[in-house]
Amino acid sequence: MKREYSRFTLKQKIWMVVAAAVLLACAGMTLILAGYRVTNVEVVGNSHYTEQEIKDMVLKGNVFDNSLLLNIKYRNKSIENIPFVEKMDVEVKSNDTIRIMVYEKKLAGCISYLGNYMYFDREGIVVESSPQITQGVPEITGLRFNHVLLYEQLPVERSEIFQEILELTQLLDKYEIIADKIYFDTNNNVTLYFGDARVLIGSKSHIDEKIMQLSVIVPSIQGKAGVLDMREYETGTTTLTFEPD
Repeated sequence: MKREYSRFTLKQKIWMVVAAAVLLACAGMTLILAGYRVTNVEVVGNSHYTEQEIKDMVLKGNVFDNSLLLNIKYRNKSIENIPFVEKMDVEVKSNDTIRIMVYEKKLAGCISYLGNYMYFDREGIVVESSPQITQGVPEITGLRFNHVLLYEQLPVERSEIFQEILELTQLLDKYEIIADKIYFDTNNNVTLYFGDARVLIGSKSHIDEKIMQLSVIVPSIQGKAGVLDMREYETGTTTLTFEPD
């Protein structure tokens, strides 16, 4: 009897198995790319960066913009080392949707120093440096120091000033007031700047009531040049006059 031999050699069979595996892998990759492509992005918690800027930091516009791959990449891992951002977390909501949660650094204010704006937190620690001013973060003037170092506290004469800045900025936030600049004189009297309009707040006396009243006044003085004197404000004051320059 004649022995029958397979028409494929061992080497050919191996190549066939490899080819089949490659085809399966390609089919699987195609399924992953098509079925898990990110088309919807939710951005939460951002104010310094726009929604599009945050998206561009996470999504690179290539095949890796894929919810399955992003889930593997960012599972139990945050995105760090971004200026003004403490961290960003990426959460996969569905096959085509992710949510980017932005946790920004808590900034109390900034100072102008050697052509840059140095941003500091509630303890006065300088956390970022930028050539641009960030909307919503007031520039603090009148502080006296001889040097500035990143990640160190501003070397001012009174470290208590940072708590006073924090309390004031929290009051401004409470009443939805955005000041361009906050000036502290040598006696810690406060002046707020809104463009060319300035408001003399004075001491901390009646500060909460002053800021509450100011929330009603600010819209009427924005875009104007002049001064509003609230230094002698007392409870029940009804007349405040804005003096044009």
